[in-house]
Amino acid sequence: MTMTRTQLILLATFGSAAFLGGAFLFQFAGYAPCQMCFWQRWPHAIVIALGAAALATKNRLICWLGAATMFVSTGLGLYHSGVERKWWDGPSSCTGGGDLGGSATDLLDSILAAPVVMCDEIPWRLSDWIPLEILDLTMANFNAMGSLVFAALWIVAARKA
Repeated sequence: MTMTRTQLILLATFGSAAFLGGAFLFQFAGYAPCQMCFWQRWPHAIVIALGAAALATKNRLICWLGAATMFVSTGLGLYHSGVERKWWDGPSSCTGGGDLGGSATDLLDSILAAPVVMCDEIPWRLSDWIPLEILDLTMANFNAMGSLVFAALWIVAARKA
């Protein structure tokens, strides 16, 4: 069975909506998001709007924009995954590295203003629930893999007659 362009767009759009909803559910469950987690939410929100526009207009260009947006999301997920695994440094604003700058008073004020969730710490792993080493996947890993699948769906939708 082959899927129509409309079905592919719906699948990619609802997939992003599910990822975004899942992020909010994790947050509601007490897993506070870091700054990079927030970055990863934006592409999913954008493709929800693109999905609505693609369905309303039937414009193929919107499907290509959906794919590009999901490639951005894939990159953000891969970058965050590497930061979590300490493969490379992340932004100093959420990994505790780098120059904090300013006076001690400025630093104290910023600490008191908002709690910082560290981007290089892994708050949830699938392997904590299913004890298999191969399942040592984090939310950032799932975002990267899912976004790549969604990008493929957008590409197939764009190429459909």
